[in-house]
Amino acid sequence: MPDDEPNAGEVLRLDDALKLAGLVSTGGEAKRLIQGGEVRVNGAMETRRKRLLRAGDVLEVAGESFEVELDEK
Repeated sequence: MPDDEPNAGEVLRLDDALKLAGLVSTGGEAKRLIQGGEVRVNGAMETRRKRLLRAGDVLEVAGESFEVELDEK
């Protein structure tokens, strides 16, 4: 695998992160929230629901911030 491609467990999709954080319960809800411009990643609005997040990235939703933490497996 090339060095610039992340290994499984090193990344998490934005829509999955929103579900895991309990901010949405379905993929459809995540899609509407993201594409509605209500999600920021590292301070920038993000409209791609498949955006890959890495440990240390910061999500902002509804005035709350969450730092991404990933288990190494």
